[in-house]
Amino acid sequence: MATVANPEHVNCARACLCVLCGLPAAGKSSLSRSVCLAARQRGWGAAVVQYDELIPDQAFHPQEAPEDTTSQERTQWKFHRNGVLWCIEQFLQKQEKLLELPEKSGIDGPAWDRCARALLMPSLDLGLADSVPLLFLLDDNFYYPSMRYEVFQLARKYSLGFCQVYVQCRLDLCLSRNETRPQPVPAEVIAEMAKRLESPNPRKNTWEAKSIMVDTANDLSERDIQGVMELISSALYDPLSPVEDDDEQKETDRQKCAASVVHQADQACRRLISDAMKKARGTGTSSQHMRSLATQLSESKAQFLQDLRRHFLQNTNYSQGDDVAVDHVVKTAVARFDDQKQKILLEIIHNHSKI
Repeated sequence: MATVANPEHVNCARACLCVLCGLPAAGKSSLSRSVCLAARQRGWGAAVVQYDELIPDQAFHPQEAPEDTTSQERTQWKFHRNGVLWCIEQFLQKQEKLLELPEKSGIDGPAWDRCARALLMPSLDLGLADSVPLLFLLDDNFYYPSMRYEVFQLARKYSLGFCQVYVQCRLDLCLSRNETRPQPVPAEVIAEMAKRLESPNPRKNTWEAKSIMVDTANDLSERDIQGVMELISSALYDPLSPVEDDDEQKETDRQKCAASVVHQADQACRRLISDAMKKARGTGTSSQHMRSLATQLSESKAQFLQDLRRHFLQNTNYSQGDDVAVDHVVKTAVARFDDQKQKILLEIIHNHSKI
């Protein structure tokens, strides 16, 4: 178990949760280190909450092998992500002099210990109490708005500052950088994530108002760091209101319902793809055509799920909240994908028969 120093110095009204989102190898870690250094130079307590250090490696496997992911694995992955926010919340609550992480939290204790100590170090060194601003830099892909919205909810609950930095980088450059890493992410995972990534959109989601984009195709500049620090300062001194309202609940329902629809549609589409592969194999389709079929079906599914989520969020009436007929929406949508699958399958079989 990890323990941290007495968190009595924490002042939630002077804390900010800053979400860094973008593709793997886009440059989030480099940016977070530079911003963290700039924050500490201002005398703030600052720490990079790096998800791939806090969460066990096996919990990321569902992302790295989306076609082989079970519902249980996805639930486990979400459990670990929630564990990171739980650690932050426990830190903010200041209910105990020593914060011990139970094993059930699913978070790496020593990694969290380093985060907590970095946050508390300025106040401990200077002997200050309730006067040092705190900055949590959450470093992960956060490719869906629903992932970022969970952080927003935590910030709102404790009246913290909240902001987002979208680290934009071309896919080909991310892939190139990824290859130089000691433990590279599979290229197909990054490509798949690029299709699904939804960058902050303040016009669509008012809660994403404090968001900026940093292009990391070139080296980070002082201007980039300054822009991020100005955004964080603005959020820090303009904390969210903890008051709940109908719009807040509707947005929560929208994101949860959309996630459920996409998840169920994903599972159904996998079964259809599996059936199509078996049917093609039964006709004696060549290995080359089988690989082409698998690629086309995978790409078609990814685009289908992305379109489904976007259409669902834009067009579903949430006035009745949980009364949305999720099963009917999934069944209707998957029927359309089944038609796409059948066309792709017939085309592949036809091309094979011409050889």
